[in-house]
Amino acid sequence: MSESPTVHSAALMRYVAAHAAPEDPFLAELKAAAKARGFPAISVAPDQAVFMQALLRLMRAREVVEVGTLGGYSAISMARGLLEGGRVRTIEVDPERARFARDWAARSDVAGRVEVHEGPGAKVLPTFAAGSADAAFLDADKESYGLYLEECRRIVRPGGLIMVDNAFAFGCLLDPAEDDPSVLAIRAFNETMRAARDLQGVIVPLGDGLWVAWKRW
Repeated sequence: MSESPTVHSAALMRYVAAHAAPEDPFLAELKAAAKARGFPAISVAPDQAVFMQALLRLMRAREVVEVGTLGGYSAISMARGLLEGGRVRTIEVDPERARFARDWAARSDVAGRVEVHEGPGAKVLPTFAAGSADAAFLDADKESYGLYLEECRRIVRPGGLIMVDNAFAFGCLLDPAEDDPSVLAIRAFNETMRAARDLQGVIVPLGDGLWVAWKRW
């Protein structure tokens, strides 16, 4: 086995996606409806959703906090991986998207397991009790990732999981000429994650890059 890493070309990533479990028809319908409403086409990739759900099943998670609901795609997917009686508390700042997500969650097979909290993550997260979640998933405004991480360090129990989307900064991470504020924020956030003593994590090359970190204490 070679110590040199395999180059993750676009063709290889398409191969990975094609060999994941097929996208759930309900979630595909949700995504199409969200697109028709004019929502940004930024839901997590289907293979990434399968991976996250598998992690939650393996850790026998019951409580998940999400920042950035959009249409509810990831929240519903994660809720399906939780133990009986589990719950995803998901936060969405946009009222229209929050209403959309509530409607689709109520129509799903995990109705009652998804709570949509409307408002800015910076205001909603402090209302959640310390140690009240087994896992957290961040997929909202990138310039606030650092703030959200600090709150999730408080909310997620020791031994829990913190997952963060867009670690590859929309494909611009390594472009030296790119100075978009979101890209700069992600670069800084990645360094924060790398240096964190209380987190043991790795960027998983699915979708736009997914941080998966175990909370040590």
